[in-house]
Amino acid sequence: MKRVIFFLFAAIFVFPETFSQPSNTLTPKEKKQGWILLFDGKSSKGWTTTSGKPVPDGWEISNGCISTRKGMKGGDIITVDQYSDFELSLDYKIETACNSGVKYFFTRYETGGNLGLEFQIIDDKAGEDTKQANHLCGSLYDVLPPDEARKKTNPPGEWNNIRIVSTGKKVEHWMNSTKILEFTRGDKTYTDGVSKSKFSKTVPAFGMVKKGNILLQEHGGVVSFTNIKIRVINK
Repeated sequence: MKRVIFFLFAAIFVFPETFSQPSNTLTPKEKKQGWILLFDGKSSKGWTTTSGKPVPDGWEISNGCISTRKGMKGGDIITVDQYSDFELSLDYKIETACNSGVKYFFTRYETGGNLGLEFQIIDDKAGEDTKQANHLCGSLYDVLPPDEARKKTNPPGEWNNIRIVSTGKKVEHWMNSTKILEFTRGDKTYTDGVSKSKFSKTVPAFGMVKKGNILLQEHGGVVSFTNIKIRVINK
């Protein structure tokens, strides 16, 4: 019996993936904490285009992932529901040179059109739009840069986990369990960043809306998403 127990523990440490949580599922603890899945791994239920149409063929669902299809121009897709105070977690994988992103507080502005705060996803080494610090992976796109000293990003072809936490006006960007950016919507650092960005003339002020959709961006490259889940924070 002792030998059996020994080999069982050895197997857990040597082959942890065998005992890992299945994709697109919630643990009992996560359910108790209020997490819900935004993607079931099998369908586009709960998602739509920015114009309210069904998710197009430019996106495909396979092997528990929802992915853009190269050259198909599927466009961005958004959640049916909107969120204000939340914690969002998802895994993503990109091809070399890919540029994508996850937007939140996505809504239509009186002036400026459809916009959202963007957690930038990009290949920092081979991507085309990496000349500005606030365009690098993990940035609040075009507004605030991530902490490069703390950021650890796996290369194209490998999975990364991101988390976005929004509580009141405070927002955090996390990459692979490390916080790489923290800001407060509306404070001086934030407004200074917005004033120098392409979003400086929006009405209302960029990012100051109360709620919005979650958006997965299609920007021409191949990106895959899985384990997309959210927890509404009750203040």
